[in-house]
Amino acid sequence: MDTKITIIEGPPPVFEPVRDGWPNSLSEGPNSLINAVTKLRTFNGSQLVERCYRAWRNQMPMHLLYRNEMGLEQEAPIQAARTVESDDGDILYLWVYLDPDMVEFEFDGSDEEGNDDGYER
Repeated sequence: MDTKITIIEGPPPVFEPVRDGWPNSLSEGPNSLINAVTKLRTFNGSQLVERCYRAWRNQMPMHLLYRNEMGLEQEAPIQAARTVESDDGDILYLWVYLDPDMVEFEFDGSDEEGNDDGYER
């Protein structure tokens, strides 16, 4: 059984911190992994999601295999997958676990929701 999704070409994936609560509940425990989400363009998103479902039904882990900015292979366990159709092909959303020593998130400091709390930033 194929238990990996490999990014063959293109830039390294962009990982964003998870803002929803449900992925955090999947990773409760003694580990210190970080939950992140990435979106990838693909032409067979539903097949990739089905591959994840088959592995999980058989109690097997799924991993995202990609190259980082330095060209080194990295692997991240996948915790959830979803595909959305678009005009340019499918968009595959993957929720993954990342090693905190291997990731650095950048925050722009802007308030995405537009809430004005009265404080200057």
